[in-house]
Amino acid sequence: MARAAWTDLLDPDEATLRAELPDEVRVDTLRELLRPPDEEGSRVRPSVKSHGRYVVGLLLVAVAVPDEDVVFYQEVDFVLTRERIVTVRKTPGARPPFDPATVEEVCELHGRHLAPGMIAYFFVDEIAERYLDLLDDLDEEIDELEEHVDAWPAEKSRQRISELRRDLLHIRKTLGPTRDAVREIVDGRVDVEGRMPFGREVFPRELERQFATTYDKLLRATEAIEFARDLLAAVRDYQQARVAIDQNEATKKLTAIASLLLVPTFIVGVYGQNFIRSMPELKWSYGYWWSWGWIVALTVVQLVYFRRKGWI
Repeated sequence: MARAAWTDLLDPDEATLRAELPDEVRVDTLRELLRPPDEEGSRVRPSVKSHGRYVVGLLLVAVAVPDEDVVFYQEVDFVLTRERIVTVRKTPGARPPFDPATVEEVCELHGRHLAPGMIAYFFVDEIAERYLDLLDDLDEEIDELEEHVDAWPAEKSRQRISELRRDLLHIRKTLGPTRDAVREIVDGRVDVEGRMPFGREVFPRELERQFATTYDKLLRATEAIEFARDLLAAVRDYQQARVAIDQNEATKKLTAIASLLLVPTFIVGVYGQNFIRSMPELKWSYGYWWSWGWIVALTVVQLVYFRRKGWI
């Protein structure tokens, strides 16, 4: 898709990318843009940096799939000059790529003669909105886990807690650099060499103030992640306490069973000693039933006691 100031590319090859980018784009920048997509987002650190006559943005969007209980990452990069912006979207394996339809609609509302920096702002702002939506989805996942933690098997609950914790940590690692990159734009520190590219032509003061709104959204997303982690930690503590309670109940039952077997074993052991002269019960005709009487009576007493205590 091409506009007067915007060219959008989906999984371009090297020839297509070279044809659309400025001649001064460095080889390392080209290599980053051509890097294969990573569904887990572990090989990309979000950033927005100036390279003299152009600005390069590397951005990741985390996407939740509630039906599958997974989170994957969409990569969308851009190269920004005074005259135009080239966006590069990558398809993450079997997952769908970033859909720029919302950004296109916003651009249409603002007219076809938008500055490239403004188009970049719409992209970054849309990514911030999607992070907020993502965290709403994860809050619902945590709520579902909290509702079913008593009904699910302990292993299933433990595995789901581990998956959500891993997803939150990974999102945090992605969201943090994205927030820092936007903060550099807001503070006028995009250029790593200590100067803004083209003066203020790419990111003028008015646009920096709009990026401040996006920065606030990313801050809210960061706070939402911390809140989600606290909720998940509470669910984890509850699940661990539940497991401990179940183990205590099992220990009580095992103790009761061992006690029920201990008394008969003791009685049988006493009368099984080979001291005939010292044990008058052995010569008594009712001695056998005497020992059985003690065994049954004490077993019944223990059963009644353990039942009242709720151990069996």
